[in-house]
Amino acid sequence: MKKYKVFIFILLGTAVSLTLQNFFSESVIANNLQDDTSDTITNQQAYPDFIDAAELAIKSVVHIKSKYTSNEVYGYFDPFYGQRYFQQPKESIASGSGVIISGDGYIITNKHVINDAAEIEVILFDKRVYRANLIGEDPKSDLALLKIDESNLNFLEFDNSNNLRIGEWVLAVGNPYNLNSTVTAGIISAKSRKINILNDGGIEAFIQTDAAINSGNSGGALVNTRGKLIGINTAIQSKTGSFSGYGFAIPSNMVKKIIEDLKQFGEVKRAYIGIYIADINTQIKEQLQLKSLKGVLISKVLENSAAEKSGLKDYDVILEINNIKVNSTSELHEIIIQFNPGDQIKCKIQRKNNTKEITLQLQS
Repeated sequence: MKKYKVFIFILLGTAVSLTLQNFFSESVIANNLQDDTSDTITNQQAYPDFIDAAELAIKSVVHIKSKYTSNEVYGYFDPFYGQRYFQQPKESIASGSGVIISGDGYIITNKHVINDAAEIEVILFDKRVYRANLIGEDPKSDLALLKIDESNLNFLEFDNSNNLRIGEWVLAVGNPYNLNSTVTAGIISAKSRKINILNDGGIEAFIQTDAAINSGNSGGALVNTRGKLIGINTAIQSKTGSFSGYGFAIPSNMVKKIIEDLKQFGEVKRAYIGIYIADINTQIKEQLQLKSLKGVLISKVLENSAAEKSGLKDYDVILEINNIKVNSTSELHEIIIQFNPGDQIKCKIQRKNNTKEITLQLQS
């Protein structure tokens, strides 16, 4: 009988009730103790200095507690009236993280951290406590924008996630298991990952990292070595519910656009090309006699869409958007979500044996 390994993708807000356990670590000495001093110095110099980035991030990442009230039903037997029932309110608390993005108190977190909460409490790194107001939320990206009444706060600046490179060092900052201001380090393992964790047509183009991320890290910061925000930590892939080498963050460019819309409109204004798309595999390449596996296939152009008006056709292959190479549907989604309806973009396409550039105006 074949055995199958099952991986579960887990959103990282902590469970409603938490039990803290003692954690023990084992030190593993991997190097031969007889290595000479020069090799040791060389290895130490190969690692970047995370101190400044960690200090910036810790001061800008908050602990979020979402409070919920539910009515518990209890029963008892009355000798005169038989079985009787009554309701009693019960309060529960879920925990997660958030990132301050402006000095006047705007905070990003994941929607699942504060979903349907009766009250949202924000705790700063210096232990000050505030009640937060929900400005807006977006189920398709699992992001939410909060606001606290304060000024002159430490905050993180956005960096351009389009410029991220695989192998780049990063820090994950959050509050796993209610352990405040926890910092872990790793690298970017992949970009534009689709892991099928978001429902309702969710848009997924996650940054994958091996920086340790655990329950309670949801909504926390993924920063580069300069202390700039490059992603919002959202999920892990695990068989146990704890970190096992794979963590996922929403790219900062996607976050920035969504948060700006929530702040201005209370909802996200999404732009559309008006096409159905597919990743190109070997079978599609052979059937359509394409030159390579590069790009994203347009399987259908919708009527009266921006794509049709610009001259795009079924079975065109999108190679680039505004000079950014595109090789998967998730990469294309990640790029398009950064634009607003009415914006013009340039598409480099392959049509049979010809390469051409088409300009189109995105629609809502």
